[in-house]
Amino acid sequence: MSTKNVTIRMDEELKEASEKLFEALGFNMTTAITAFVKQAVREQRIPFEISLNTPNMQTVQAILESERLLKDSAAKRFSSMEDLIKDLEDDEI
Repeated sequence: MSTKNVTIRMDEELKEASEKLFEALGFNMTTAITAFVKQAVREQRIPFEISLNTPNMQTVQAILESERLLKDSAAKRFSSMEDLIKDLEDDEI
């Protein structure tokens, strides 16, 4: 199948930001736009979401803390939410 050039106008900052994102996802601009258009034609709608799902620092810290607690045999364990809530309420007294 032959290809055709398509020219689009885009704000310079948006172009730079999108190129940076596409590079992080392993795409170049042409591949990303072609994937978008193919999916739109296939689904007959504006199609899909691709994201890096990069957690913020607070989420990273929470993940690390939960991993540490899983390895800590002395950490409290609860078999139900009710047990957890009771323990939290007991700590307040």
